Amino acid sequence: MTVNGPEDALLAWDAVDWRTCEEEVRRLRQRIFKAAQEQDWPKVRNLQKLMLRSRSNTLMSVRQVTQRNAGRKTAGIDGEVALTSKARGEVAVRVHRSVSSWTPLAVRRVLIPKASNPAKSRPLGIPAIMDRCHQARVRNALEPEWETRFEPRSYGFRPGRGCHDAIEAIYAVCKGPGSKRVWILDADVAAALEPSSHCSFR
Repeated sequence: MTVNGPEDALLAWDAVDWRTCEEEVRRLRQRIFKAAQEQDWPKVRNLQKLMLRSRSNTLMSVRQVTQRNAGRKTAGIDGEVALTSKARGEVAVRVHRSVSSWTPLAVRRVLIPKASNPAKSRPLGIPAIMDRCHQARVRNALEPEWETRFEPRSYGFRPGRGCHDAIEAIYAVCKGPGSKRVWILDADVAAALEPSSHCSFR
């Protein structure tokens, strides 16, 4: 089974060596991260282009979208899902063939009730499966670079970080009798981005 050869007419999904693919993507992400730390921007851009062309990156992205994500059974505006090995292989071939020519589709909008107030709802955008796969590909190219630029105490939507890490950092700052910071501010701009909001952004 060759996964880095010419565009395959049909990809044997169950025969893919996932360990090798994961290692190739992980190594390339590390190289992008290291080049960004050294501020070698031409090298960063070249490595990102290499990541975007990588067959292993395509396979890992399709696997993430169609097998691992919680929304893998939810279709976008195209009504397409890939729940079998054959369908996943076909999606992987289509994604890799359209690396440089893909045009995003419209996003399917659904209203879901808010957890804090079930009487109100918030809009949720569901991209098409091909869009999600391309987004995952691009994320693997951009994420390592931007991880070097984020604030060290930023915890929202960061890989390998969560709310427990933020709680631990707050505890470390506030603990002890000699602490200079003894209060925490939790702020939320309520409904600022809703259509009925009086706020205007320019």
